[in-house]
Amino acid sequence: MLIAGLSMLSLSRFQFAMTTVFHFFFVPFSIGLAFIVAVMETVYVIKKDKTYQKMAQFWGKIFLYSFAVGVVTGIIQEFQFGMNWSEYSRFMGDIFGAPLAIEALAAFFLESTFIGLWMFTWDRFKPGIHALFIWLVAFGSSLSALWILAANSFMQNPVGYMINAKTGRVQMTSFSQVILNPQLWNEFPHVIFGAGVTAAFVVAGCCAWRLLKKDHEHFYRKSLKVALIIGLLASVGSIASGDTQTRFLINNQPMKFAAMEGLYKNSTNKGEWAAIASFDTKAHKTNWSVDIPHVLNILSYHKLNGTVKGQNTVNKELKAKYAGQKGKALKDYYVPMKTLFWSFRIMAVAGGLFALLAIVGLFFNRKKSQAIMKQRWFLYVLGLCLWLPFIVNTAGWFVTEFGRYPWVVYGLLTIADAVSPTSTVTSLLFTNIVYFCLFAGLGLIMLILSHRVLKAGPDAVETNNYNSMKDAPEAKVEDPFGQEAFNHD
Repeated sequence: MLIAGLSMLSLSRFQFAMTTVFHFFFVPFSIGLAFIVAVMETVYVIKKDKTYQKMAQFWGKIFLYSFAVGVVTGIIQEFQFGMNWSEYSRFMGDIFGAPLAIEALAAFFLESTFIGLWMFTWDRFKPGIHALFIWLVAFGSSLSALWILAANSFMQNPVGYMINAKTGRVQMTSFSQVILNPQLWNEFPHVIFGAGVTAAFVVAGCCAWRLLKKDHEHFYRKSLKVALIIGLLASVGSIASGDTQTRFLINNQPMKFAAMEGLYKNSTNKGEWAAIASFDTKAHKTNWSVDIPHVLNILSYHKLNGTVKGQNTVNKELKAKYAGQKGKALKDYYVPMKTLFWSFRIMAVAGGLFALLAIVGLFFNRKKSQAIMKQRWFLYVLGLCLWLPFIVNTAGWFVTEFGRYPWVVYGLLTIADAVSPTSTVTSLLFTNIVYFCLFAGLGLIMLILSHRVLKAGPDAVETNNYNSMKDAPEAKVEDPFGQEAFNHD
């Protein structure tokens, strides 16, 4: 069914992509920011420096906003499995349901419970105990990501399953294999390090803009130092884990790997790596490229010799493999070459840029030096890079998900066979518009609230629920269950 050139499949894919991209704006940010806030509060516990307590409270407010928006978009995303992808839900329910159930019952409950304790108990527990709460929130957020990635990793690399001959659906045969999936343990560290990079450079960017205004210099310089140290460590970890994850794809998903490296034909032993290139995706050939010898082999095998299969070769192998199999025998198995090629390069360049920015920023911001305040050009660059992690995360998601095309479950179920048969173009078009407006509204609210926090400054945390009763002895606290609460005279 087509209306104005739109199909149920294309609209369903666009809606899920839009929801996931927007959701993924906030998930890495909130995971990473929870760790940064935990580090700040831990430093306060160790040093007894009130500035670090104020830092934890101040950046904690922005963390709470991002967590709330992430929850809302995550719920909408899960609705779509039943709305637009019911055939996928029927096929994958036995596998997909278990990790998501554990994520909700264990990880999400853990982080949501201790978020509440952390928010409202600044004066009710010793500093060390209170700091433990935000560490548990950070741990719960990471655990939540682990279970969601366990489900996603099965879609990338199915393990521990069997196909029920009667129902034609997958059934779990080994929970341990699903959890020990090598795809998961290559993907999970990269996501966590990426979350650290995201939060670190958002905090650093916000600090840069405030330092340009010479606002609370002592506070923002300390915040910048913590953010850049974490950003440097996370950048190095992200590059290392990204290398491991990419090399895993050579044999696991060779079509994805070939697209990332811009290969239609098999590479030669010289290992030419295309820094930039132009492609004819209809004819499946490279128009031109700027190649660097041996780099492809170094990236792929960590040595100078070796060859990598191109998409044309992999396509022939997949056609031979699935020939005659119902629902799997397709005309072609090519993935979106340009999307993967450029997305991968965005990630690679940004990883090095983040590490460089962190090193230069820490040098300029060293103790007893005013270099960071004099190098205004660097503060502008750092401030603009506030938005870069979100672009990089989206590029990473494109590589992961578009690289699986045309499969929704790799080698088992195609995207075309996973869409809901009861969906209509009209309903999908309507919900796409509604979701887009909703997400735009949520994003705008998030930006406005975060900007208000930054504009109000760190001193504003003393006027809200974070303030200590010791600092406000004149405040009268009434027992809601005391006798006076029931006195109507």
